[in-house]
Amino acid sequence: MTTGRVTRTALTLLACAMLSTGAGAQDRLPPLPAEKMTEAQKKAAADFAAVRNTPPTGPFSVMLRIPELMDLTFKWRQHVQMRSTFDQRLTELVILVTARHWTQQYEWNAHQPAALKAGLKQEIIAAIAEGRRPDRMADDEAALYDLVTEVLHNQAVSDPTYDRALAKFGEAGIVEATSVAGYYAMLAMVMNTARTPLAPGTNPPLAPFPH
Repeated sequence: MTTGRVTRTALTLLACAMLSTGAGAQDRLPPLPAEKMTEAQKKAAADFAAVRNTPPTGPFSVMLRIPELMDLTFKWRQHVQMRSTFDQRLTELVILVTARHWTQQYEWNAHQPAALKAGLKQEIIAAIAEGRRPDRMADDEAALYDLVTEVLHNQAVSDPTYDRALAKFGEAGIVEATSVAGYYAMLAMVMNTARTPLAPGTNPPLAPFPH
């Protein structure tokens, strides 16, 4: 009897792990076929394609169910990409910390190469993927990592962490960092709920955190 309970528990944990990594999970909200789109959805998709040269993908294909929300979300993404108060290295650091917090495979898979290209060191990325604080970070990276990690894990930021980030980035940087984390947390929640898949043949890059 005990063995049976252990086996059932192990199978349940395995199933949860598979769902959290996207392995074997069904895409609940797949891209909408053009013939099933409303006029508002078609316009939002066309506006997206005019900028990105591709139909809405990832979280944007999910959010197309509410075209106005998809449009606003995409405009926010354009700010993050082109008008952030941070350089791209620091922006990608915030995104990766957030993606790791939510174990968001699609988000991590999209931004890990971008982080490397922007100059974030591989050892920093690897540590974040493993769920640990990187050993060797530049001062700006460490201040930003601690700020974002605290607000994600504690839903609050301590005075020493806040003061360090404020001295490094100013008030605008505090707002930028926490809002970028919030933005990518929103995308992660949407995709984790929708079970947005990786491209076929792509292995989930993040291991699930133990619960």
